[in-house]
Formats: sequence, C-alpha cells, structure tokens
Amino acid sequence: MSINPEQLAAANKATVDSLLSVANTALASAERIATLNLNAARSALEDTASGVKSVLDAKDPKEALAAQSALAQPAVEKAVAYSRSVYEITAETQQELAKMVEAQFSDFQKSMAGMVELAAKSAPAGSEGAIAAIQNAIAAANSAFGNMNSVAKQFADAAQANITAATKKKSK
Repeated sequence: MSINPEQLAAANKATVDSLLSVANTALASAERIATLNLNAARSALEDTASGVKSVLDAKDPKEALAAQSALAQPAVEKAVAYSRSVYEITAETQQELAKMVEAQFSDFQKSMAGMVELAAKSAPAGSEGAIAAIQNAIAAANSAFGNMNSVAKQFADAAQANITAATKKKSK
C-alpha cells in the first residue's frame, strides 16, 4: 500500500485549513471577550464616577447612604448580564469547535474505512482476523466518540439550564 503524493498534499492542505479554522474561531471568541471586558470596564468606571458624584452631592448622611444603596442593584444586574454574556460567547465557541471536530472525525472515519477496505483487498490470505480486529477497533472508536459527544452535549445542556435558572433568580 503506497501513499499517493496528491493524497498527501490534499491531507496536508485539509490539516492546515482545519488549524486555521480553529485559530480563527478562537481569535474571534477572544476578540468578543476582550470587547465585552472593555465595555464592562468602561461601564464600571462610569458607574463609579456617577456613584461617587451622587454620594458627594448628598446633603446629609442619610441621603448619601440612600445614593450608595441605590447603586447596588444595578451593579448586581450588570454582573449577572456580564456572566451571561461570557457564558454565551463560550458556549457558541464550544459549539463551533465541536462542529469542526465532528467534521474532522467524520473525514477521518471515511479515510480509515477506505484504507481498511484497500488493505483488506490487498491483504494476503489468512489475514482476515487482523482486518476484523482493525474494523472492530474502528467501530469501538466511533462508539466512544459518539458517547463522548453525547455526554458533552448533556453537560452543555445542564450548564445552560443552570445559567438560565441562576440569571432568572438574580433578576427577580
């Protein structure tokens, strides 16, 4: 069984394309998080300046305490909104990366099946047991990947439900 130079070049190109897709997805996610952090920092600075001004403008300690207390609820709401945004960005990135991994694994499965089929055709007599063992190993790998994918989806769904429940409690 020899390796065709065109197949090798195509496989290398596919690998580079996959790595670029992963890198671009990661960079886009990092950019979104950075923008979120900058906006949160800007908002916190503005809120702090406004809060200090309202406390300093108070005519008596009671009014100053009321102004300070009025700042607490919006801060909690903004913290919850920030956490939700971070979770959403992370979840979307995870979903995009999972799709890429699934596509790569699907291509890998097809490639392995083709190589096993080619090996089976050119294998000497008496090697059926070895070919069957390889096919069983591939089937086990496929099953393990499917189970892992299912568990990851269940975990993501549970995390989403927990975030939703927590944000509903905080916003009440």
